[in-house]
Amino acid sequence: MKKKHPIEALIEQGEHQQLDFKFEVSDSKKIARTLSAFANTDGGRLLIGVKDNGNISGVRSEEEYYMIEAASKMYTQPEVPFEATRWEINGKTVLEVYIAPSTDKPHLAPDKEDKYKAYIRVADENILANEILMLSWEKKRRKDGTLVKISKPVERLFAYLDEHPSINAGQLCRIGHVNYYTARNILSDLLAIDALRYVVVDKRILYERVPGNDKLVL
Repeated sequence: MKKKHPIEALIEQGEHQQLDFKFEVSDSKKIARTLSAFANTDGGRLLIGVKDNGNISGVRSEEEYYMIEAASKMYTQPEVPFEATRWEINGKTVLEVYIAPSTDKPHLAPDKEDKYKAYIRVADENILANEILMLSWEKKRRKDGTLVKISKPVERLFAYLDEHPSINAGQLCRIGHVNYYTARNILSDLLAIDALRYVVVDKRILYERVPGNDKLVL
């Protein structure tokens, strides 16, 4: 039995949070958003020369690599590093681009109005990160760590999460009797110390407890 090519095995998975197919790369700015999203989330792979339905079309020239390089060097801030591998499959070339999950996030890329924004990867889509995630990433990078005060709003937040799967900033404002600025700081602090994690439901960013995490004991 003929052994399956590793790229064919990847293609069989279909597009998902860590895998994206591209027939071609014609816009470095657009592909920079995918680099940003992969780096800001769990990392991932781009397979260039593969159609959305998984059929291998192949890349036409070295131009595809240079478009990815331009996306990385010119249109991501800070630059998103990548590794590229060329694979020959049945006479066609597929360019595999690997982006590792970053410890230096947020990585920004230009939106359609050329304003630099941070993206996250959700299923097979890139969506905008919100300011709570941005703030949590900045806090996580601090060498002096993040101090979380066990205040009444924090206690109410965890009591709420004992009864509900997730919470958003508006709900925290209501149950914690705090303004948005305070809710934003509480949520970003708890994300920074991995007491909470974010989930995306219908393109809305929500926050839930991290199962089995005892970093914050009330």
